[in-house]
Amino acid sequence: MQTKILEEGTFDPGEFAAELTEAPRNLDVGTGLLLENEHLKVWEVRLQPGERGAFHAHTRRYFWTVVEGGVGLQRSADGTYRVREYRTGETQYQEHGADNVMIHDFENAGDAEIRFITVELLD
Repeated sequence: MQTKILEEGTFDPGEFAAELTEAPRNLDVGTGLLLENEHLKVWEVRLQPGERGAFHAHTRRYFWTVVEGGVGLQRSADGTYRVREYRTGETQYQEHGADNVMIHDFENAGDAEIRFITVELLD
C-alpha cells in the first residue's frame, strides 16, 4: 500500500527560517515519546486538523504505520512540499543517517485527526 500524492509544489523556506535553523538539532520525530530503550524509540504522531509538527531531523533507520488515516502536508528543507492521502494500516520504512539526514515538517491538512506510530531503530 502506497500513499496517494494529491499535490506537489514549492514554498518559500524563508517563511520557516528560524525553525529550519534549529531543525538539525530537533530529533523529536513525533508529538509524544511512548517508549525508549537502548534498541529503539517509539513515537506517536497525533495531529488535529490544521495542526503542524515543527521541522525536525531524521538521522536513523525508522518505520511508521498509520493508525488513523487522513491528509498530510509535508514540507522539506529544500523548499518542496507534498500533500498525501495516508490510509490506516499503511507502513513505510526509511533509512537515514549522518550522511543522509531528512529534514521536514508535517501538517494535518485534512478534516479529522491523523495518527501515526513511528519507530526509530537505534542499533
